Amino acid sequence: MGDPMTEYTARLQQQEQEIQSLSAEIESLKDPQSLSLSPHLDELREENAKLKYRLNILKRNLQEEKIHCSKSMMNINQQLQGIFGEAIRASCPELDNPPLSVTPNQQAKFGDYQCNSAMAMAQMLKGKGIKANPREIAEKIIQNIPDNELIQKTEIAGPGFINIHLKKTFVSRLLSNLLINGVQPPPLASRKKVVVDFSSPNIAKEMHVGHLRSTIIGESMCRLFEFLGYDVLRLNHVGDWGTQFGMLIAHLQDKFPNYLTVSPPIGDLQAFYKESKKRFDEEEDFKKRAYQCVVRLQSKEPEFIKAWNLICDVSRREFQRVYNCLDIRIIERGESYYQDMMTEVVKEFEEKGLIELDEGRKIVFAPGQSIPLTIVKSDGGYTYDTSDLAALRQRIFEEKADIIIYVTDSGQATHFQVVFAAAQMIGWYDPQVTRVEHAGFGVVLGEDKKKFKTRTGDTVRLMDLLEEGLKRSMDKLREKERDKVLTPEELTKAQRSVAFGCIKYADLSHNRINDYIFSFDKMLDDRGNTAAYLLYAFTRIRSITRLANIDEAILRKAAETTEVLLDHEKEWKLGKCILRFPEILQKILEDLLLHTLCDYLYELATTFTEFYDSCYCVEKDRQTGEVVKVNMWRMLLCEATAAIMAKGFDILGINPVERM
Repeated sequence: MGDPMTEYTARLQQQEQEIQSLSAEIESLKDPQSLSLSPHLDELREENAKLKYRLNILKRNLQEEKIHCSKSMMNINQQLQGIFGEAIRASCPELDNPPLSVTPNQQAKFGDYQCNSAMAMAQMLKGKGIKANPREIAEKIIQNIPDNELIQKTEIAGPGFINIHLKKTFVSRLLSNLLINGVQPPPLASRKKVVVDFSSPNIAKEMHVGHLRSTIIGESMCRLFEFLGYDVLRLNHVGDWGTQFGMLIAHLQDKFPNYLTVSPPIGDLQAFYKESKKRFDEEEDFKKRAYQCVVRLQSKEPEFIKAWNLICDVSRREFQRVYNCLDIRIIERGESYYQDMMTEVVKEFEEKGLIELDEGRKIVFAPGQSIPLTIVKSDGGYTYDTSDLAALRQRIFEEKADIIIYVTDSGQATHFQVVFAAAQMIGWYDPQVTRVEHAGFGVVLGEDKKKFKTRTGDTVRLMDLLEEGLKRSMDKLREKERDKVLTPEELTKAQRSVAFGCIKYADLSHNRINDYIFSFDKMLDDRGNTAAYLLYAFTRIRSITRLANIDEAILRKAAETTEVLLDHEKEWKLGKCILRFPEILQKILEDLLLHTLCDYLYELATTFTEFYDSCYCVEKDRQTGEVVKVNMWRMLLCEATAAIMAKGFDILGINPVERM
């Protein structure tokens, strides 16, 4: 036996066609007596109405089944778009691609969501010479809304807005599903491969605040894609090749002649780099020797490779200290990795006749770009353009990436624009199929609104910054006398959570495109949209279950047996806010702007505070202070809030603690 829904749909379509043909026949007949030519019309209409009724019941049952069976969180906005998309197409078949706009309502009195398509549709019809009233279009849309489990009622407001009110039973069921199954991502149509290129410091140079932004933003993007089920490759495109290694190796040979047998004690690689650069600029013999060292390194002579590895290892150890503090997972794949591939890139551009000669350089002009790429210098050497093209080609053809994201400062936007245009010109990828994107970010400013520097005007070392964060975090905890209530181990955990959480959140909570002002005082403030406020809010929510002596087993059982009531306006507001989480993640997936998640978590925390202040979760005896009543459905709302906040923190790379 076939699928009943498919069977009914097929029969319904057949009936519709017959009715249309019979209705057309009637219209065409002038003589009213000739209606007797179609004796089956009434029977068909009746049969058709029955089929429609049964099909709608099947659709509704299927929807209910989906909610019960799916462990994933549902994107309510996406579901509403599906429902209204169907209604809009049915109400206005003359429009080829009618606009679809469904958004959460900002004011509760106007309902939970709003469909604003009617006004735009009226404009489109006007363009076709059809006069239409937006309110009448809205009315037609409402009449064509298919049976569903989501919508309680709809209302038309103003010029044609459709206000949508959700069913409380539907929202309650979704919350129960979340509590039973945990925070599960919406189902993925296909598991795509994502490459994120981030952090990318230079060997022999200190990591600075610019690398901090790239590292924090890139890590968070990776965590988001991983949570949503994508296959993510995190790449660190370090600057580990080029002429600077010639001078470093020449200096190493002079300072530590026995470097091949004894690892040189290069404690401060930055100072070592400055010394070698000074000699390179001032000593002609040293400069010549440095160039010879580059040639011998590129020829891969063993002792030069050994020297190069020594220098890289010193840098790696420094980078790793930063990555350990910030809980960063990344695979190093520096410029050296792509050296042999660059020859192939140049050859491919030459074979396709895309190279122009310019004073001995080999350059490539991409369509629509005024600046060329230099892929071979006049001395025969390769450039950043060549290595970036080679890296992109490798990621497309060998990694088979569907999405490639570069997280660097906005100053490199033009460079990547030209690289991407050249890759499309040569036919490596189609932007309709493969998403290749530069996620640029602004610079970090000091509180004087100038580029963030030390008092002496030097670039701020990242490790110094992180250590200062730890110190200030401990001062803040002691000021609040947390050292008197927490064990030494809990205090250290709280210190690291606050210090690194605040540094990450201060960055991520700003729109990455803009510059942002680095201020320890602001980021450690426990008022307003800061990590300190959210971390304290989270520990407060977690303490409610401890206060009520409720353990995980009791909560799990309650999630399966207790209905989440949403009768109080603050319960309803909190329940809806919790369930917007998948919508927020979907938006970030599209625009890669992580501050949206920070804004949402802050909204969730403040909505929870409103709920907690208005709705008793735990009722105590005023005299004895003993717990006399636990409102379990409200405890479940506390648990659902904490679960979403914990997952949000995880995506942002913040480690909350149970006690603070």
